[in-house]
Amino acid sequence: MTPHEIPHTECRGTVATGARRGRHSVVRIFGAAFILALLAPARAGSFGAPPPDLSAKLDKLVRAYPAALAGHDDRRLYLKDGRTFALSDGRADKSLDEMIAHPDIDDTFFADYPAGAAAAVPPKDFDPGRVRFAPLFDAIYGDCRRGEVEPRLRALAWLPRHGGGTVAITTVNGVDKALEAVSAELDTLPEEDMHFLIPSSGTYSCRSVAGSTARSMHGWGAAIDINADASEYWRWSKEGWHNRVPMGIVRAFERHGFIWGGRWSHYDTMHFEYRPELLPGDVTAGPPAR
Repeated sequence: MTPHEIPHTECRGTVATGARRGRHSVVRIFGAAFILALLAPARAGSFGAPPPDLSAKLDKLVRAYPAALAGHDDRRLYLKDGRTFALSDGRADKSLDEMIAHPDIDDTFFADYPAGAAAAVPPKDFDPGRVRFAPLFDAIYGDCRRGEVEPRLRALAWLPRHGGGTVAITTVNGVDKALEAVSAELDTLPEEDMHFLIPSSGTYSCRSVAGSTARSMHGWGAAIDINADASEYWRWSKEGWHNRVPMGIVRAFERHGFIWGGRWSHYDTMHFEYRPELLPGDVTAGPPAR
């Protein structure tokens, strides 16, 4: 059983709040009202509106998956097999959890992924990439529940210079070649970095995100978890966002089309998934950061 098969990645979270005891009841009342105001957006829902630059983001999406996607207009995404998907369900009142569980296509772009940035505590509910429109990824990679993903997997040598074993990754859209390039780059890092990467904690697994009905990117064979024992995950920790993974590792993945779960407020620092539509085409990181 891999860490992703126990209560692990993605859909996470506890919110801890507190108020200092005031001398007067009005202070206590104000403090309680302030806390309720902070929590209200999460209850009422404030997600789902399309971003103002949606058309440009959709252009990038089509370029990222050229074998599957034909184009888009201002209402629909067109697939090369003749199918179409509506861009929006017309809702702008979703909570984050509801958006993750029941997204439309424009929800995918609710937050911009900060590629190449330094590690930092993300803002509340800042989870770029955690929203995945499952019918689209089924169309691209196949539906694992129908046995369509496994025949397209490749056993890839992971950090072969360091004896990292093999991992199973999809060949669709060149994801295997992208991960192979990441592996080659990571294989040149200092020896002290290897314990973050070896052993791998899993790639393909046909399952939903822990604690959610949403499909995991692992179910499409397009994600990898590095060593869980050297990583942090929001469901495991009571200390808030923190990270040990060197940014040189993160930027190597980002250069080849993978996003990092450590950039999420619901953090998962072992998790990387292939999402080139969320990355700029010219991500550069300079020398590996320590």
